[in-house]
Amino acid sequence: MSTECRYCPLHRKDAFVTLSKEELEFMQKFKVGELTVDPGTTILMEGSNAPQLYTVLSGMGLRDKILSNGERQVVNFVMPGDFLGLQASMLGEMGHSVEARTNMRLCVFNRSDFWNFFKNHPNRAFDITWLAAVEEHFLGETLATVGQRSALQAVAWALVKLFERGMTLGLVTNNTMSMPYSQRDLANALGLSLVHTNKTLGKLRNQQLASWNDHVLQINDLDTLAELALITRSVPKKRPLM
Repeated sequence: MSTECRYCPLHRKDAFVTLSKEELEFMQKFKVGELTVDPGTTILMEGSNAPQLYTVLSGMGLRDKILSNGERQVVNFVMPGDFLGLQASMLGEMGHSVEARTNMRLCVFNRSDFWNFFKNHPNRAFDITWLAAVEEHFLGETLATVGQRSALQAVAWALVKLFERGMTLGLVTNNTMSMPYSQRDLANALGLSLVHTNKTLGKLRNQQLASWNDHVLQINDLDTLAELALITRSVPKKRPLM
């Protein structure tokens, strides 16, 4: 059965801004159903003009792009609360693909109703703009990481960012978090070779800062790992939930 917006489990998470009763009622009218997908399913395909938008209710995935030479570039990692399909709504087609890495449950919205946000609910339209700005900021930070951080700093940066998001989503227990990605995914996202990434993770493990085995990430000292990654830690800003 489809989850009513007022009972959405994500509303209780620290990651998200609390929605008003009116906003919840508006989102319930916008929502047309839910979709459950298996690991490996392509949710949105690069170049497609998908008629749906999605909010991730549970599960994890990734955004990636295929280059003209056939090589694959991981653009970002998808976690609960992420809004998918905005590119197709604004630009007419997806500039990247979205693939499930776990079982995922998605709230489904019709793209044809998208402009009602801007026409009838400016607060929600602002939230969409905010999400787009955050995505742009993250890509800029990723580019700075690829260009200026060492391999050790870059891997530490990625682990801290994923772990901090997991904490706000209630996915971290006893300093551990399920992370259903491969080392190749991480290497690809950071512009590193798989061998270099593996060796770098080994260094972090030997320093007893972090370990990643069997799709479980454990971080023993988040502050020290953040310092290594050249990150000044702060309380994460709450995100709008679509």
